Amino acid sequence: MTLANNLQKSMLPYYQPQANEVELFEYAFRHQLPVLIKGPTGCGKTRFVAHMAERLKRSLFTVACHDDLTAADLVGRHLIGPEGTWWQDGPLTCAVRQGGICYLDEVVEARKDTTVVLHPLADDRRVLPLERLGEQLVAAPEFMLIVSYNPGYQNLLKGMKPSTKQRFVSIRLDYPNAGIERQIVTNEANVSDGLAGRLVELATALRRLEQYDLDEVVSTRLLIYAAKMIDSGMPAHHACRACLAEPLTDDIAIVEALMDVVSIYFE
Repeated sequence: MTLANNLQKSMLPYYQPQANEVELFEYAFRHQLPVLIKGPTGCGKTRFVAHMAERLKRSLFTVACHDDLTAADLVGRHLIGPEGTWWQDGPLTCAVRQGGICYLDEVVEARKDTTVVLHPLADDRRVLPLERLGEQLVAAPEFMLIVSYNPGYQNLLKGMKPSTKQRFVSIRLDYPNAGIERQIVTNEANVSDGLAGRLVELATALRRLEQYDLDEVVSTRLLIYAAKMIDSGMPAHHACRACLAEPLTDDIAIVEALMDVVSIYFE
């Protein structure tokens, strides 16, 4: 491998593949297909998209979706200033024009009118209606639409319709197996393999505690936080409480139960 290739590889946002998601993403990109990524909080969805955008040398436009996000926030709007009125492209329109990747994180959180905008982009038309400009913007060949959501948060009020899901190639991510997760924690937190291994063993044990009916389990992201704090000198018990127990529940009795498990791995 040449020096240039080594440098390019080192500039990629770190991502450790779990299965064949990298190949699936590349195939979808080559065939101009949109991608839906589903998985729990902190499993690496956003990092995966950033890694692939850099790998494919495409600009990345990321939108964190929320209850008040409208189609206009994605597409753009007219603005008024001292010199009059002008049109300001939104992130989705910028990506469509430039041939970038538009990533809508937790898309089910956005208002329902956004679906109307996404549908013609997510099928073979690949067009973005700019109604306020009276224009049908055809997507550049390299444009790619990516959306993600956490299936565990879906309910009758916030879910993705089948008519929307079936426009996307779907990739499911989950928390990686112990070996891969240890590599991720070691690399991301820049800590020893031994510390990373103990934290992963602890996370595996905490994820088995189904009797506490937690909405979420310990994520890989939280393991990285804990590893950084422990490595910088914070007592492991305190770091695990702040990073692994308290973020999962507000019930003090459950926090203490989780900390009982922590005590088995970190005295």
